[in-house]
Amino acid sequence: MKGAVAPSPESAKGVGIWIRVSTEDQVRDESPEHHERRARAYAEAKGWDVREVYQLDAVSGKSVMGQPETERMLRDVRRRRITGLIFSKLARLARNTKELLDFADIFRAEEADLISLQESIDTSTPAGRLFYTMIAAMAQWEREEIADRTAASVPIRAKLGKRLGGPAPLGYQWKGHQLVPDPQEAPIRKLLYELFVEHRRKKTVARLLNEMGHRTRNGSPFTDTTVDRLLRDPTAKGTRRANYTRSLGDNKPWVLKPKEDWVLHAVEPIVPDELWDQANALLDAQRRTGRRPPRKTVHLFGGIVHCICGGKMYVPSNSPKYVCFRCRNKIPAEDLEVVFHEQLNAFVFSPDQIADALMQSDDTVSEKEDLLRTLEIERDKLRKAMDQVMEAYLAEQITVEGLGREYGPKEERLKQLEDQIPIVQGEVDFLKIRLLSRDEVLSESQDLSTRWADLSQEQKRQIVETIAERIEVGKDEIAIDLIGLPSLKTMATGQRGATAALKHQGQR
Repeated sequence: MKGAVAPSPESAKGVGIWIRVSTEDQVRDESPEHHERRARAYAEAKGWDVREVYQLDAVSGKSVMGQPETERMLRDVRRRRITGLIFSKLARLARNTKELLDFADIFRAEEADLISLQESIDTSTPAGRLFYTMIAAMAQWEREEIADRTAASVPIRAKLGKRLGGPAPLGYQWKGHQLVPDPQEAPIRKLLYELFVEHRRKKTVARLLNEMGHRTRNGSPFTDTTVDRLLRDPTAKGTRRANYTRSLGDNKPWVLKPKEDWVLHAVEPIVPDELWDQANALLDAQRRTGRRPPRKTVHLFGGIVHCICGGKMYVPSNSPKYVCFRCRNKIPAEDLEVVFHEQLNAFVFSPDQIADALMQSDDTVSEKEDLLRTLEIERDKLRKAMDQVMEAYLAEQITVEGLGREYGPKEERLKQLEDQIPIVQGEVDFLKIRLLSRDEVLSESQDLSTRWADLSQEQKRQIVETIAERIEVGKDEIAIDLIGLPSLKTMATGQRGATAALKHQGQR
């Protein structure tokens, strides 16, 4: 079923339900209605408002991006109509790993949650966010490994003179594997150099080119940035550079590689060397001496560490310590990280806490799962009995009246079971996720703790933001309030936080 559902009060979290079920799944009793009832049961248990149902009929999970229903869902996420998406399992959202990561990036950017019932992942919970952060870290590592392997092949292809991808620079075109002047664009590229030597202003050159009716290859007006880039490119004087830049990552600028890594190839020039040299000498003379201010350093516990007096603690540029400017309380940044790591270890490697939680939680989940199995067995028996009644009627062994007496009550009971089973399944899902996906989180957390020293500063910061709500530094102790990794006992009772007071004997 598609379309909007009348919203509940605005205070309730608005979520959508994602349904993609193949024909084979329907044969195995995984109808769209079953998945929807299961998701609605979970949403009801969480007190959420189901505002939309997105259903993809007969769509392969290999690629769902670009589908109308997918686009409608993403529009609702970006407009904040929904802030969470519930689906039965990750394979139902998409089978393509790249698309799953794309969904994760979009939802993370829009501060929306993904809820997979089968895998017990709910990013609206602290442990769900931690689990997903660790998945993202591993995915980032995998992407970087692929990027490194790809980058290793670039110098070889460059030395062989092969095309490395991307369009030809303005004024040129690719003909096979050769870069040659474009008869339509080459005169514009030459005019750009001549105008700059004459007027010595990049903005003036851009304005004049635009007034003459010239545009960049994608149809956009020329800007001073475009003019600067084209003036600097030595391709125009017959020297094509390859393997000379590298990316710093998503949404980050490209930077030049060391000149010894560059690969140079001769191409047909558009402008003489003298004109190119004169234009670039003018650019060098006009270059500002000041540089763009460096990106502000984000310290590992910045914004989270507070002094016992109530003030926030900062790391001054001339000190390696977090300092309270109100009472001058301080703690070395390195020592605070050691204390935090010890607290992480204290949680994930505590056999007593783990055993206690497992004993308290398994019974509750097992009871619900036993009930679910009982209902499913009864449903299967009813279906078999109804098939036997129908076969008897078709064989004229019973009358129409007999069919009504035997088939009607079974059909009514079957409908009750089909309504009840998804609700119980939703309760099981809710209990599992309420326990914060303990098995996966514990395993991943232990791995995370042992690999802490190998994580980048950015990855560590993501973990701290996910699980640490507040760190309070006193004169003789540190209190760490963890919202993502409370003690396992408080996990089982559904509490959200636990405070660990740790004695600190470090340097003051």
